[in-house]
Amino acid sequence: MTTRHAMIAELTALILEATEKAPMAPPLSPDEAIFGTGTRLALDSLDALQVSMALQKRYGVRLADSKETRRILACVGNLADYLLQKRT
Repeated sequence: MTTRHAMIAELTALILEATEKAPMAPPLSPDEAIFGTGTRLALDSLDALQVSMALQKRYGVRLADSKETRRILACVGNLADYLLQKRT
């Protein structure tokens, strides 16, 4: 079974790869916002689409466009929790 910590590391790598961003120091914290102009990654709606497609390809999870999806994609920790919950 995948731990939350391992899932966060895996998802961080997936997000950076899908959005063609370079790894950063210090690494993203699980609760750090990843979308919006005031964030270190500054991801936008096009990036959200790329991340969603990468999630579907790797995990078979399809995220519908909704408020719930925005909450799930707000930070890597939320996304990890969502995927771990889906697996159980």
